[in-house]
Amino acid sequence: MSIETLLYWVGVAAVAVNALTGVLDSARRQMDLIGALLVAVATALGGGTVRDLLLDRHVFWVVDQTYLAVALGTAVLTFFIARSCRVPPRLFLIPDAIGLALFTIVGTQVALQWHAPWLVASLMGVITGAIGGVLRDVLCNDVPLIFLQGELYASAAWAGALTMITLQEAGVAPVYASWAGMAIVLGLRLAAMHFRLVLPTLPQQRKG
Repeated sequence: MSIETLLYWVGVAAVAVNALTGVLDSARRQMDLIGALLVAVATALGGGTVRDLLLDRHVFWVVDQTYLAVALGTAVLTFFIARSCRVPPRLFLIPDAIGLALFTIVGTQVALQWHAPWLVASLMGVITGAIGGVLRDVLCNDVPLIFLQGELYASAAWAGALTMITLQEAGVAPVYASWAGMAIVLGLRLAAMHFRLVLPTLPQQRKG
């Protein structure tokens, strides 16, 4: 499999997974179909849109409307499934971790192919992976996961992006480096959720 083929299908999968998380999170707010669709589309397409605008590329879902169709189709299907069964409040966190891993690597590879420096490319991966979730949380009136105290979220994405870049610089084929990067992001995020792993935080300043 070529890296281009991998990135395309991983990108499609990431759009679907993020659209699913948008609907699941909006279910907690008892949104109607239109509200859930708006949250899902923002979650699925927001990170890649910001990345493409920053890189001065054509926005990916405008060039290939398959991404938009997948986002809308997944959102509608998830909405009606969620209506027929009880959705646990935090269920969206698992697919959110998967979407973070997928989009981070796609974003990093896209930036590298656009000849961005390695540091810029790694941050583009973080933006692609995290911004959709930020938009989802803001639209659902929640504190974005990326801003929760000590949460391994953007840091997990950055670690995976840097791992992938390092492996490629060491001569590992981009396809294998991409899978390794995805595994790092997903593994760190799931471990953080399960074991309550957090980053150090500044101590609270006493008033007066």
